Amino acid sequence: MTFSDQFESRFAEMLSHYPTKRSVLVPTLLYAQDEVGYLSQEVIAELAQRLDLTELEVRNVISYYSMLTTKPRGKYNLQVCTNISCMLRGAEEIFDWCRQRLDIDHKGTTADGLFSLEEVECIGACSWAPAMQVNYDFHENLTVEKMDTILDEYKNRGMQ
Repeated sequence: MTFSDQFESRFAEMLSHYPTKRSVLVPTLLYAQDEVGYLSQEVIAELAQRLDLTELEVRNVISYYSMLTTKPRGKYNLQVCTNISCMLRGAEEIFDWCRQRLDIDHKGTTADGLFSLEEVECIGACSWAPAMQVNYDFHENLTVEKMDTILDEYKNRGMQ
C-alpha cells in the first residue's frame, strides 16, 4: 500500500505527538479514508502493521465510528442530521428531498459516484437547524430551496 507524501508526513508527525502508536489510529484512519476514499482491506492491513495492532482491532474501531467506512462513498458525502433539534425544524423533509433528488437511499451512492447520502445523529449544529455536513463543510438553516443550490454547487465542482 502506497500513500502520498502528504499522508506520510502527517503520519510521521502524529507519531511524535502521542505517547503510543495506538493513539494515532483514529486520525490516521480519517486521513487514509480521505486519501483513498474508504478503508479498504489493503488500507486496514497496512495501518494495523504500522501501528502494531491486529486487523481486528482496527476493524473494531472502524465499526464504532459512523464517519469511517469500509465501502466506497461518493465524492461528496451528505450527512443530514435528523436528531431532535434538526427534526423539529424540518430535517426529515430535507432528508426525504435529498433521497428523491439524488434517487438514492440512506447510505446509498449515486450511479455517477458523485454523491452519497446518510441520515446521522447530532452534528453539533442545533442552533442552526436543520443542518448537514458535506465532507467537512457544514450547511445550516436548510430549506429545500437552499438544498437545490447547495447540490448544484457541488455537482458543478465535481464535473470540473
